[in-house]
Amino acid sequence: MAAQVALHRSVVAPAERHTASVIFLHGSGDTGQGVRDWIKGVLSQDLSFQHIKVIYPTAPARPYTPMRGSLSNVWYDRYKISNDCPEHIETIDSMCQALTGLIDDEVKNGIGKNRILLGGFSMGGGMAMHLAYRHHQEVAGVFALSSFLNKNSAIYQSLKKIEREPPELFQCHGTADELVLYSWGEETNKMLKSLGVVTTFLSLPNLYHELNKSELEKLQAWILKKLPEQP
Repeated sequence: MAAQVALHRSVVAPAERHTASVIFLHGSGDTGQGVRDWIKGVLSQDLSFQHIKVIYPTAPARPYTPMRGSLSNVWYDRYKISNDCPEHIETIDSMCQALTGLIDDEVKNGIGKNRILLGGFSMGGGMAMHLAYRHHQEVAGVFALSSFLNKNSAIYQSLKKIEREPPELFQCHGTADELVLYSWGEETNKMLKSLGVVTTFLSLPNLYHELNKSELEKLQAWILKKLPEQP
């Protein structure tokens, strides 16, 4: 297999000793630096921790079918933005390989997979779920903000065969989301729960396809619960 190209990334270093890592994946058309800046604007500071490194990689530009084949920074292609169509599994699997390189880098630096969280916004949350539930079931957990899975997702097939407890999921969705419908997120959560995933589903009244302060503060608290400081 050809060597994977290293993904460009923006990193928030821990204030003290590094004992855990969060990989935060941006939404379609964005960059790692872009979603980091967005979070910084909402919180008035970086999403940062004493002991946790936060890594924001950038998806390489690829032709994106919903944009009529124009190049966009997306984790994978889609036939359309809908939960009722097949997944573009070839591009999903290709990016799972590239993101595995990022996880491997953390493991080489002494961070066990059980001290790594994977998550993201919109398409980034979908990508994180593929990465965790199909390839890295040892991670500490997954978060998905304004995200969804297709009705016949490969993730559901994978979870039917899993022989260990799958990673916990923290999911948030705005009830007024007009791009990724609230019902899609809710349906994804119910399906994952039926397949043995322990889930938290935070419903955000009147929130569109965006991040807000309350959501990010709750995410921050959940991250600390899953990745507590080590003595």
